[in-house]
Amino acid sequence: MSVDRDQVLRTAAALLTRKATATMDEVARAAGISRATLHRHFAGRDALVLALEELGLQECEAALGRAGLGEGGAGDALRRLVKELEPAAGLLAFLYTENQLFEGDAQHEGWSRIDERLAALFRRGQESGEFRIDLTPAWLTEALYGLIGSGAWAVQDGRVAANDVSYMIAELLIGGVQRRVDS
Repeated sequence: MSVDRDQVLRTAAALLTRKATATMDEVARAAGISRATLHRHFAGRDALVLALEELGLQECEAALGRAGLGEGGAGDALRRLVKELEPAAGLLAFLYTENQLFEGDAQHEGWSRIDERLAALFRRGQESGEFRIDLTPAWLTEALYGLIGSGAWAVQDGRVAANDVSYMIAELLIGGVQRRVDS
């Protein structure tokens, strides 16, 4: 029987998002494989978390490419991006809160690239007058990550309908970043 590595990773991310202290045995059970099979693919929790990070980076890069961030207005690009990131929201929720990934001095260069692309979108919105300038692009990038994570958790807990979460994330963030013209 062949093991679908990506499916094992997605199952692990879903479990670890709900229960950060889940053991490798629990991850294996959730994935429907033996602990030995899990260990053949991931030598331990550290290796599993690093594999989850790589998958998250791949998914984010692909979503950024599909969203066409340079096309149309910044608000519309942000709405497209949130929709494209939706399938990876659970994985991103786990990664955003995984302390192991942020230990030491260096951030993975892949996250730095993604952060810069997101910040560039927010800067473009500020330069065009769509977005307010009193909130830094770095802060808006963190807010986007936080809202995606919160949305994933709310869907997972059944508090928000999966069909509504992208709209709610985009509208809340855009409503907060839009530049208002006082009358």
